[in-house]
Parts: sequence; C-alpha cells; structure tokens
Amino acid sequence: MSLRRVGILGGMGPEATVLLMRKVLDSVKARDDADHIPLIVDQNPQVPSRIAFLIEKRGEDPAPVLAAMARQLQDAGAEALAMPCNTAHHFVPSICAATTVPFLDMVAAATAKAVDLVRGAGTVGILASPAVRKIGLFDRAFTGSGVTPLYAKDEAATLAAIRQIKSGGDLDQARAALRQASQELLDRGAKVQMIACTEFSLIAEATAPGVRSFDTLDTLVGLITAFAQGA
Repeated sequence: MSLRRVGILGGMGPEATVLLMRKVLDSVKARDDADHIPLIVDQNPQVPSRIAFLIEKRGEDPAPVLAAMARQLQDAGAEALAMPCNTAHHFVPSICAATTVPFLDMVAAATAKAVDLVRGAGTVGILASPAVRKIGLFDRAFTGSGVTPLYAKDEAATLAAIRQIKSGGDLDQARAALRQASQELLDRGAKVQMIACTEFSLIAEATAPGVRSFDTLDTLVGLITAFAQGA
C-alpha cells in the first residue's frame, strides 16, 4: 500500500507530540516497517508560548513561527499537516495561508465527535487551557450545532495542572486537578467531556467517574491514519 506522508507541527508540548506518534504507531496493524504511516515531525519546543500571547498579552506571536514550520514541512514532502495542540489551532488560518497542502483539523473533528455523542441539544465539558475559552475556539466550532461548551470554573487550577505536566512536576496533583474539574463539569450537567489539551492527554484517564470522555488527540490520530491510508 502506498501511504501519504503527514507533517507534524510539534513541540507544544514535546511529550504530547511523542504521544501522538505513539498513538499513530499503535493505530496500524503492521506486518512490517513499511506498513507504518510516514511522518515528518518538527519537534519545536521554541514555538512562542500560546498562553503568554493569548492570556497574558505578552511575548511573541506564535503565528509566524508556525507558518514557517508548516512551509518547511511541506517543502520536506509532507502531503498534509497536523498539529497536536488545541490552543495553537487559533493560528490555523496563518498556517493554511502559508501552505497548499490540507490541514487535518483536530478541533473540527473533535467538535463533530462531541455533537454525535451529545445527540441533540445539550452540553459538552471542555477540559482545556483557559486560553481555549478566552479565544472562543470551541464556541465558534459548535455554532449552530445545538451543543453548548462548558468550561471548568477554576481556571487557575487548570492552568497550574497544565504547567505541572509541562515541567515534569507532580502528575498526581495534576490528575487530582483534572478530576476535580471534570467532576465540577459533570455536576453542571456535562456528562460528555473532551480532553482538549494535549498535556491532559498524558493523564486522560483522570476524569471523574460517570463521565463519557474522549481525547481530541485520538480524533487527530484518526484523521492522520485515514489521510495517510487514502481512506
């Protein structure tokens, strides 16, 4: 089977990018090396902080760096692009303006999955960086769907958990914070919840009991696999 090559805008954070690669490997029933999906990965931890730029209103705009990465991946032979960072999807217009290959949109795919799970008007809990709420990333995506996104109220605790994961800190504390946020959303009626931060993908099992959760990173794996295999 001839497989198409996918370029990964990575490093946001580095472990989340490695996790994506692991999940892509695991998604293929391979008999030999050649059965696996070819990836070109730009593991660039020097992408300017999305949290600093979007929440704290300081620092460098990540858009030009992401656009340059996307062009380099295309020039290296990538036939589509993917990015394992939900917040960075705010900059997708700049990425698409800089390239001509398809962009595999994790946010759009996750939104469609949430709408399917909610099955009609209702709410979905978003376990994500506060930047995601601030920029209205999923609010725009859910427009017209009948689904309303809900966000955890204690954004300081959520952001602290993300930073703990990025710094290799106490993951038990991060899991406790994620579980508390998930429980709070469940108490407000959001039985369907999405892990919408790829740092949280590293502790995705830590949602509250009784929640029907899914990981946006897994939807991206599906997009990458389908594109590469020509599905």
